[in-house]
Amino acid sequence: MTVSKKRLKKLESLKDSEIDFSDIPELGADFWRRAKLAAPQPKKAISLRVDADVLEWFRARGKGYQSLMNAVLKSYVDAARGHRVKRSA
Repeated sequence: MTVSKKRLKKLESLKDSEIDFSDIPELGADFWRRAKLAAPQPKKAISLRVDADVLEWFRARGKGYQSLMNAVLKSYVDAARGHRVKRSA
């Protein structure tokens, strides 16, 4: 998801006291005791042939379109395997 420069400026100008955290649960000490470092999986460079209109659609999303393509494929694989989709922050 991309955020406009105008929206980013507005968000950056907010004071901490102006941010609504009411829908985010606090993380207690127990969370941090159980937390584990998870390094991202390394990517493999490949050559892939896709339809021109598919590539154009992804490229139109802007910077990071290849990561978006990977996320779409990963979501498909997870669904095909019957796994719950993990959302990143």
